[in-house]
Amino acid sequence: MTFISDVLAAVGSLPKPLLVLVTGALVLGECTIGLGFLVPGESGLLIASAAVTDLGFFFVLAGVVAVCATVGDNIGFWLGRRYRLKMRETKVVRKLGQQHWDRAGQLLRKWGIGAVLVGRFLPVVRTLMPAAAGTSGMSYPKFAVSSLIGAIAWSATHVSIGWLAGASAKYIEDALGRTSWILMAAVVVIGVSIWLLRRRRGTKQPEAAAEEPAKDVAA
Repeated sequence: MTFISDVLAAVGSLPKPLLVLVTGALVLGECTIGLGFLVPGESGLLIASAAVTDLGFFFVLAGVVAVCATVGDNIGFWLGRRYRLKMRETKVVRKLGQQHWDRAGQLLRKWGIGAVLVGRFLPVVRTLMPAAAGTSGMSYPKFAVSSLIGAIAWSATHVSIGWLAGASAKYIEDALGRTSWILMAAVVVIGVSIWLLRRRRGTKQPEAAAEEPAKDVAA
């Protein structure tokens, strides 16, 4: 088994309820302002999604992830509504980057509730957008609807990517088997040969250049 197979096997061996619970917690942490810079929610989601083997589990995982992402958004929105303009100067926003906060504000001013949907797919901005929306005075019903739609789209997209990536990795490894190692060794040998050839040519050129002045002096 290769490294990819080992990882997929380890993830796939986890009890499905535990896998869903851990993945949901990671997503909730990333989408909640204050934890987004500590929790690798998106990476964890892609890895967990590689364990999806049927449509039923796909809908369960995608549904739980969408709910957790929406809950995280709501926490951020009400924090923004509570602290308003003070949010930009908080320690959390400074750690995440005030430039990302400003970018979230620009998107909100330009696109309104559409920015909540777009921001869902932007790293870091995804964590700050709900709080920025709360600060901007956006009505909660509009935010809630756009947040839910964005969370569903984001969840379905990433779970699909993880599922396809996991299936592709398994297929490729099964198809290649030992041949992959032979091809890899051949590539290494070819690369080393090219490097040695270029190095040999490089040493010959200075020698040739040194011989030419000597011939001129003799003449």
